[in-house]
Amino acid sequence: MNIRRAQEKDMDGINRLLCQVLAVHHAGRPDLFKKDTKKYTDAQLRALIGEDDRPVFVAVDENGQVLGYAFCIFQQHIGDNILTDIRTLYIDDLCVDERSRGQHIGTSLYHFVLDFARKQHCYNVTFSYFAY
Repeated sequence: MNIRRAQEKDMDGINRLLCQVLAVHHAGRPDLFKKDTKKYTDAQLRALIGEDDRPVFVAVDENGQVLGYAFCIFQQHIGDNILTDIRTLYIDDLCVDERSRGQHIGTSLYHFVLDFARKQHCYNVTFSYFAY
């Protein structure tokens, strides 16, 4: 397994996982989440993949098949009333393919993001929850 920045060629695999995530959300809250759609359009996903302030990482197998992803966002709240000015890397979404779970791919992605954040002089990595 290799973990790296996402590329346009990974979009089909990322989209497959985005659909898995939405299916979980829809099953739990069909009143809030639509069925048979995904979080980003192809144009939005393509743009995100190219953004340096919102890095997307993928775990891929030896054939380039996407096994998992981590969508991240750099945050810094300069001059905020309650928050310090430190630079943070926020993990917005982390998902592992349902067929590949139990292989520590999510843990590997998380540690990769931590190492990336340190190299970018971030002093904190935050996330809301991991549900997948």
